[in-house]
Amino acid sequence: MSNEIKKIVLAYSGGLDTSIIIPWLKENYEGCEIIAVSGNVGQADELEGLEEKALKTGASKLYIEDLRDEYVTDFIWPCLKADAKYEDYLLGTSHARPCIAKRLVEIALAEGADAICHGCTGKGNDQVRFELTIKALAPGMKIIAPWRIWDIQSRDEEIDYAEAHNIPLKINRETNYSKDKNLWHLSHEGLDLENPANEPQYNKKGFLELSVSPEQAPDTPTYVTIHFEKGVPTALDGVEMDGVTLIEKLNAIGGANGIGLLDIVENRLVGMKSRGVYETPAGTILYKAHNVLETITVDKETAHFKTMVGQKMAELVYNGQWFTPLREAICAFVDETQKHVTGDVKLKLYKGNMINAGVTSPYSLYSEQTASFGVDEDYNQKDADGFINLFGLPIKMKALAEKNWNE
Repeated sequence: MSNEIKKIVLAYSGGLDTSIIIPWLKENYEGCEIIAVSGNVGQADELEGLEEKALKTGASKLYIEDLRDEYVTDFIWPCLKADAKYEDYLLGTSHARPCIAKRLVEIALAEGADAICHGCTGKGNDQVRFELTIKALAPGMKIIAPWRIWDIQSRDEEIDYAEAHNIPLKINRETNYSKDKNLWHLSHEGLDLENPANEPQYNKKGFLELSVSPEQAPDTPTYVTIHFEKGVPTALDGVEMDGVTLIEKLNAIGGANGIGLLDIVENRLVGMKSRGVYETPAGTILYKAHNVLETITVDKETAHFKTMVGQKMAELVYNGQWFTPLREAICAFVDETQKHVTGDVKLKLYKGNMINAGVTSPYSLYSEQTASFGVDEDYNQKDADGFINLFGLPIKMKALAEKNWNE
């Protein structure tokens, strides 16, 4: 390996991949200092014991950076306001990666590092998300991706390596799902899920962590009321709270009611189809509530155009293109659409379902008087004659012309 690299900053989660990467780097970059960086985006107990483990396996130090507020404010809320979903997936891993990678770059530059290393596989999307962020913020920085270099071919071989080097792991071969957990979601991939014919074992102990299956949810519904200010949720059931707290509380409420389970085969950026199971209780509730509020606060043409914009936003985020001019421009447009997306949405949560239970806004475009079947002052039903005649004129003219055509 290159002797020019003397200091490496490693994106460190303490999971299977990064647990073995520190000793692998020490073996293959002789004399190199390894600085581990863990971005706290809400993975909770996964951060326990991380420093001791990183130092014992060869790192010189470990940064544990609390990125939760930044993650919510600068990454989650823009996607929520845009209604950005990639094939129904609410982007839980996708928008966490640029948040973490941004801090990696900042620390690497401050430490005078020669390279940044990540543990993403060569088959996945995350390698793209990390590396495009690094290229955007530190274009001259070298990048080390062990999965594209080493001889290890599988997660079982990773476990073999860990056992040979006495590296403690929190998993075993039987529970070796590939998981990603943060404040917004938990993803599951691998093992029996690799065959789309297999039903996820939702009721198996230890599989679900944020949610229960709908069958195990309570037999009575739970009501929640969410207040939004300019598209951003700011209060739950009348209590104002910061974004991190609001998401944590909705995760608990939604998870207990079986909300937010998603089982999909998605189209990865690298070209293959991949099966994943996602738990996103709070995110699913917030997307639903935000959509309901927009039905009364956003005009028709803007709402329809915004749907296309949100789809493009989702593709950019999924593909790792957060730090791009187009993503910034889309967010500027979306912010303009959210000026009047303020109000309260009440939802009934019941065994995996979210049922509308009322929506109000001081900026509502809905007029009960106009929409009523009764007499109103705004709409003269006789006006529909002329409207339909003009609107249907092309259809009528084509039909008349066809009568004179010689077939």
